[in-house]
This record gives sequence, structure tokens and C-alpha cells, in this order.
Amino acid sequence: MNQIAIICVDDEPMILDSLRIELEGNLGDNYLIEFAQSGEEALEVFMELKEDNYEIPIVIADYIMPEMKGDELLQKIHSLDPETLKIMLTGQADVTGVGNAINYANLYRYIPKPWESHDLKLTVK
Repeated sequence: MNQIAIICVDDEPMILDSLRIELEGNLGDNYLIEFAQSGEEALEVFMELKEDNYEIPIVIADYIMPEMKGDELLQKIHSLDPETLKIMLTGQADVTGVGNAINYANLYRYIPKPWESHDLKLTVK
């Protein structure tokens, strides 16, 4: 059985810290949770984990990030592994960005910031 990893992507360290606290506290030692501050970094982490035979069931990404927006990142991840569920966690997505993620990345869920802790936990589980 492959090891399992979840990737969280946001350019705001405070958001990543909050996700770390919530996800690590609720998922225990069953999952490796990786964090990236940009789309490019997330793609590198994704590829490294795949090379190490990790299963990546979920990627959680912000929409507004420098250089590569979240919808573009999620599209790239979808092309690499269509089975990975893509979640957009953002407070600033526009209709076009969410539409792109739905149409081209098979977006699993959109969660607005600030998120409800219970909602996030249920979505990830």
C-alpha cells in the first residue's frame, strides 16, 4: 500500500500554519501533509511525492498567488493525476477562475475563506 500525502498551497504563511494545525490535529499520523507557498513549488512537491510512490488524494490550493493562479495549478495537477481531488480554498476567486477549475481541473470543492473548521475537516476526510 502506498503512503498517502495531502498538499496545501497558499502564499500566506499564516494560512498554511492554520491548515497545518487543523489537518495535522485531525488526521493524525495517517497522512503526510506537505505545504507549498506557490504553484511552482506545489508542482515540485507533487512530482517528488509521486516519484516516492505517494498517493496524493487531495490538493488544497488558494486562487490568488503570484506567478501561477490556483486554477492553473489545479489544471496542471489534473493533467498529471486526474484521480487527485482538487479543492480551492480562497476568499478572492472570481467566476472565471472557479469556472476554469471546474471545467478544466474537475474541481471537487470550493471552500471560501475564512473557512468553517468542521466543513474543512469533513471535506478532507
